[in-house]
Amino acid sequence: MTTILDTQAPPAGFVEKLPEERYAAPERPSLIGLSRAELAAALGSGGVPAAQQRMRAQQIWNWLYVRGAVDFAQMTSVSKELRAGLAARFTLARPEVVAEQISVDGTRKWLLRLPGENLDRPHEVECVYIPEADRGTLCVSSQVGCTLNCSFCHTGTQRLVRNLTAGEIVGQVMVARDRLGDWTAEGSRLVTNIVMMGMGEPLYNFEAVRDALLVVGDDAGIAMSKRKITLSTSGVVPNIVRAGAEIGVMLAVSLHAVTDELRNELVPLNRKYPIAELLEACRNYPGLSNARRITFEYVMLKGVNDQIADAKALVKLLKGIPAKINLIPFNPWPGSRYECADWEQIEKFSEYVFNAGYSSPVRTPRGRDILAACGQLKSATEKLSARERMALRAMAMTD
Repeated sequence: MTTILDTQAPPAGFVEKLPEERYAAPERPSLIGLSRAELAAALGSGGVPAAQQRMRAQQIWNWLYVRGAVDFAQMTSVSKELRAGLAARFTLARPEVVAEQISVDGTRKWLLRLPGENLDRPHEVECVYIPEADRGTLCVSSQVGCTLNCSFCHTGTQRLVRNLTAGEIVGQVMVARDRLGDWTAEGSRLVTNIVMMGMGEPLYNFEAVRDALLVVGDDAGIAMSKRKITLSTSGVVPNIVRAGAEIGVMLAVSLHAVTDELRNELVPLNRKYPIAELLEACRNYPGLSNARRITFEYVMLKGVNDQIADAKALVKLLKGIPAKINLIPFNPWPGSRYECADWEQIEKFSEYVFNAGYSSPVRTPRGRDILAACGQLKSATEKLSARERMALRAMAMTD
């Protein structure tokens, strides 16, 4: 394991004094994440004649999303004069890689610093690449922090700072391809799938997530198939059907409980959008079919939601919805109060669901040793408490 993040505890009695915040002057905007129309308009603002805007936008789009250009100077099919003019007004900035951690299983986690206005406490998110034999999945964040406070999720312990822009979301994909050398890879890609399962609730940042995924899925660019993109939500009911209509990617729902009483505790958003309303929205998801099933995520918590009675109730709840159930062994994090269900119990639960007619794969934990597994992400912007640091060191010693 390669670890770059500092987890040393402060001296006893140390009290961190927050410095007076400083703010940067507005920078040149990045062209990353703009739609084709927005890119053409940006070129127009830089003096490109209206008759040439569409053609020039296509040229730059190709350099950005097919070739992965990081500098206007690389765009040799564009005139030197135009390149100089663009460089004076715009950038091709991606998020900055502050730290990279590599798990013993090959999982990579990047701590990414965003172009932000606060120079003393910059905004940061985490992005995770999970390589497998037949695919490479990139887990992408949509917010700095999270507002949902799910009790089993590490990200939920970090306050919501802000939404990411479309450019910052697309930028995570581009950074991953930069780091993996995936722009020049011949034959098969390294990043084959994208899951919006990182930090934040994607449907509480709907417009930016929509615009970013439309860029990522554009056939003339990164060209990620919509069937290879999964958007995960904890249940923002009003935007579920809208996501199907306006984005059209695969849907995953963080369910985790079969009763409102328990889900209110695990996923507090349930108090606003209870299970019945959530499942009704799922039934109305555009394009839903046996070929485009909804994935219901279910974290396995020992003695909480892992009994066969829970499996029976789950099957009954999902009746009539083309679905698969993704069982997730709980991934511990510093200070968490839950334990993972016993493996024998997880297998029994999975077998019951499978025999009832639902695919019920058990997600293999990946990147646990670098806190990159499901539910473990938390940016370094949110300082670890002394208790969390002690727990993290204890976990590292047992690995």
